[in-house]
Amino acid sequence: MKAVAVFPKSREVKVIADHPEPEISKPNEVKVRMLEVGVCGTDKEICRFDYGTPPSGSDYLALGHESLGEVVEVGAEVSDLKKGDLVVTMVRRPCEHAECFACRNGRQDFCYTGDFKERGIKELHGFMTELVVDEDRYFFKASPELRDVAVLTEPLTIAEKALNEVAQIQKRLPWGEPSDQSDAYIHKAVVLGAGPVGLLGAFALVVAGFKTFVYSRDPKPNPSADLVEKIGASYISSTDHDLAQMAEEIGNIDLVYEATGASKFAFDTLEVLGTNGIFIFTGVPGRKAPVEIDTDLIMRNLVLKNQVVFGSVNAGRDAYLRAISDLEKFKARWPNETRALITGRYAMEDFSKLVIGTAPGIKNVIKISE
Repeated sequence: MKAVAVFPKSREVKVIADHPEPEISKPNEVKVRMLEVGVCGTDKEICRFDYGTPPSGSDYLALGHESLGEVVEVGAEVSDLKKGDLVVTMVRRPCEHAECFACRNGRQDFCYTGDFKERGIKELHGFMTELVVDEDRYFFKASPELRDVAVLTEPLTIAEKALNEVAQIQKRLPWGEPSDQSDAYIHKAVVLGAGPVGLLGAFALVVAGFKTFVYSRDPKPNPSADLVEKIGASYISSTDHDLAQMAEEIGNIDLVYEATGASKFAFDTLEVLGTNGIFIFTGVPGRKAPVEIDTDLIMRNLVLKNQVVFGSVNAGRDAYLRAISDLEKFKARWPNETRALITGRYAMEDFSKLVIGTAPGIKNVIKISE
């Protein structure tokens, strides 16, 4: 089969034609024909050879972790999937340590040991190939109506997992549900960054009932700002509003959803988080020179304002199911805006424009098959 492959030792990224075709070997396995694979910053970092580990015995790693496929064959014990179903595939696989309570309970997104594997990232081939076989528990069915946007499921799970954590944490106080319009308190959320993860987070926050603001660098007008405002959120540019001005305009900030990976920008924003607020880190910055931050102010605010800061990575089954459900809500409320999140579809042979080059747009995907 063809696959987009990274060769870490020789520092090559290329389309190969001899990737082995997988076959069902267990009764609980499913074979899937890949339709589309999204490209994100993780793929670009792997192609810069920052990380990315091939499977044992292989000198390359097949890329891709944001997937949409169609079932072509199921094992004898598979009952909830059938040929023709559209599916999205989970990325992370559990470690093998008996003492890892998280992995033994199907929550490898909270793996204690760090010995998990991830498709297209760490020790398992990814989805940027023609056929994939995996266990049925790692597939999630998407409705035919989501055919044009279901590849957004995996990046949306980042926000879904984080918002589930927010719901758990805020049980600590009489916070109320953001979606409860009878609540006199208006819950306000700020999204840092207007890339795919940030925009999907904004969509999810609006659906959840937050008064949502996206704070990003590019001045208006721009395509991301247009999308933000069409879904009922507000776009604020850092070119004409510094952090103090942004915070003054919004008022008490209940939630910050960071989606930039820019640590200085994030920690500066942490200083304006409101009383009882939560700050969510989702970006993973590269190693840079040290930056100055006001640790006294941040610590004082965390204590005196009852603030919480947490990081979130990967996702479990519940986040995938919620992401598919929310995509259905997005399409029902904003069909054109949801489709507009995907701005380019490219052939596998054009992979370099996406993972090495600087293709324009919000979210670009590689089209594997029709």
